Amino acid sequence: MELWFDEFHTPDVRHGIRVNRHLFSKKSDYQQIDIFETPEFGRVLALDGSVMLTERDEFIYDEMITHVPMSVHPNVKDILVIGAGDGGVVKELARYPQVERIDLVEMDPEVLEACRAYLPENASRLNDSRVHIFYDNALRFIRRRANQYDLIIVDSNDPFGPNEGYFTREFYGICFNALRDDGIMVNQQGSPFFSHDADAMQRSHQRIASTFPISRVYQAHIPTYAAGYWLFGFASKKYHPIDDFDPNRWLNYHFRTDYYTPKLHVGAFYLPAFLERMLEEVEK
Repeated sequence: MELWFDEFHTPDVRHGIRVNRHLFSKKSDYQQIDIFETPEFGRVLALDGSVMLTERDEFIYDEMITHVPMSVHPNVKDILVIGAGDGGVVKELARYPQVERIDLVEMDPEVLEACRAYLPENASRLNDSRVHIFYDNALRFIRRRANQYDLIIVDSNDPFGPNEGYFTREFYGICFNALRDDGIMVNQQGSPFFSHDADAMQRSHQRIASTFPISRVYQAHIPTYAAGYWLFGFASKKYHPIDDFDPNRWLNYHFRTDYYTPKLHVGAFYLPAFLERMLEEVEK
């Protein structure tokens, strides 16, 4: 008998992945955690029935949410990461030698423990001496930090149910206050393709654009996410994601990447016409 994991992207659309083994299943105090072994995507982490990452394509998400802001800001030393309990975002950030502190705020300790056990490559830099892990509510945590960070990365789940608090005007205002005068915030903005997700993306962008003087959206193509098409928000107090981008500074790190490149960095901010219109609607 074949075992399949199905994720509903809408009530009428679902994405199925054939499963070899169900490696881990636990109901934590916050959510249902599952890790599967699959023939096509390797190990898959799902929370409450939604795919968070797969070994096959997680590099796209992690590289685009980290290297884009890190290549724009000239001197990131202190970073706050919200969510990202699997460790993939931290792994990419820890490659930068100038980074002095990475505060990781994750509500659910069971996610970190599961990923340490079953996704060790992702979690490989969680023990870096610069990484400080806090099991806390992110809104409560950030309220106590003013003018402390050069970069905030919001790697939250989709903006529905208990995660909706990470997509409010109040939350973005708290992030603004926690950043230094030249700080950058990057967040995942979901997919613009299906109507439910598109509406949430527009609400989020409108709130960010009303909070930060510079607010742009950029894109990546991630096969296991809804419609295979994903957006990120770039919000900044000072730096423009293209005008202040110095590709040579980033190339001097000599990082090997599998998705991100300086050329792709620029191209990711050139959006299709339907998406430009959606963003213009709420920016007005």
